[in-house]
Amino acid sequence: MLSKASIEDIFNIALSSGGDFAEVFVENNFSTEIATVGGHIERGMSGRDYGIGIRIFNGLNSMYAYTNDLSRDNLISITKKVSKTLKGVKKDLAINLDKYVEPNIHKYNILPSKVDLSKKIALTKRATAAAKSYDELISQVTVNYLDQEQNVLIANTEGVYVEDKRVRTRMLIIVAAEHEGQMGTGYIGPGALMGLDFYDTINIEDYAREAARTAKTMVIADYSPVGVMPVVVDNGFGGLMFHEACGHSLEASSVAKGLSVFSNKVGEQIASSIVTLVDDGSITNSWGSLGVDDEGKRTQKNTLIENGILKSYMVDKLNGRRMGVESTASGRRQNYRFAPTSRMTNTYIDNGNSTREEIIQNTEYGLFAKYLNAGSVNPATGDFNFSLSEAYLIENGKITKPVKGATLIGNGSKILQDVDMVGNNLQIGQGYCYAASGALFIGAGQPTIRVKSMTVGGREEA
Repeated sequence: MLSKASIEDIFNIALSSGGDFAEVFVENNFSTEIATVGGHIERGMSGRDYGIGIRIFNGLNSMYAYTNDLSRDNLISITKKVSKTLKGVKKDLAINLDKYVEPNIHKYNILPSKVDLSKKIALTKRATAAAKSYDELISQVTVNYLDQEQNVLIANTEGVYVEDKRVRTRMLIIVAAEHEGQMGTGYIGPGALMGLDFYDTINIEDYAREAARTAKTMVIADYSPVGVMPVVVDNGFGGLMFHEACGHSLEASSVAKGLSVFSNKVGEQIASSIVTLVDDGSITNSWGSLGVDDEGKRTQKNTLIENGILKSYMVDKLNGRRMGVESTASGRRQNYRFAPTSRMTNTYIDNGNSTREEIIQNTEYGLFAKYLNAGSVNPATGDFNFSLSEAYLIENGKITKPVKGATLIGNGSKILQDVDMVGNNLQIGQGYCYAASGALFIGAGQPTIRVKSMTVGGREEA
């Protein structure tokens, strides 16, 4: 995508003009998006995005520039302008791109670009038909299809040189049900770091029917009780709660500046002794995985909390400088227009020793959160809130009636301490995360867990 000679020219100028580290991120990205409503195409886009990001450090100062004009003259001009703003001491160093990084391999068999658009549309119609036919209460089905082939080249003045091909696909299915003037919704979004062969490994109709089931269940549900009670969060994308409530507070982007509730707490017990929290960007074909992170380091498994003890943070290169530690392969960015920073990949609570059935049977009264919806957190305080897309009451150790409108309100530090049962049925769901370096593909997961005391907000029926 860019010759080594051109990269070396950029680096020599960056270092001779005051930088002490330079990096290039070259991207050639092909993607297709299809949005359908009721089986009819509402929006479609297929295109290519191509460009380069150039980042230069001088100590803890960083400058970033990007362009889609990769002519040598333009790249040299940009590098000179960016370097001069840092006002560092000129260096004359030999640059050798000799540290080739071998990415983790995530196999794909069917490249999306090799599949006709009509076949992709047919997938959305299959999902739509399955959801529509689930029940007469289903009023609308929206299906958003995505595939992407992101080719990146990453090199830096430490000699790193690596290319990574990331092939992804996902289908987000949103179903609405209507009953007596009330609306209920259900959604599900299977996806993977795979080609179109992913759809040969799942039954997309089953996923569509699951979203329809949630919509029908919620439209006829009573409103959730409110108050402080035990909450059992089911496995899978329930892990979004820990992604938001704790994960962001463990990213070096907030930790390095002392803005996180968990800053300077490595080695301390910050969670229940049965909680182990992991971020792993190397899981084979997982939605949030990469071959290398967006700074060119091979992805790896990072244990953040082990048996309640804080072991590590998620660290990118610049914040690693600030903290005096090495990167944990956690540098991520949406595309070449963004400078990378520490972000999550696949973040999950690891398996415990209880079964899902034992956790429910040991809960006399509480709330069962089957599917979480959106959430937000303040990393400085750890305060969070989440809405639930599907929930039920637990009464006398059994899941009973469905309830709607529930919101979970709490604090990340406290929720980690209050987990008192962890299941053995780990599953990782697929989603997106929006932060300083753009929108990223992430996995969030957990086994079924119980939090002994949480505030449940919502609206009670009069």
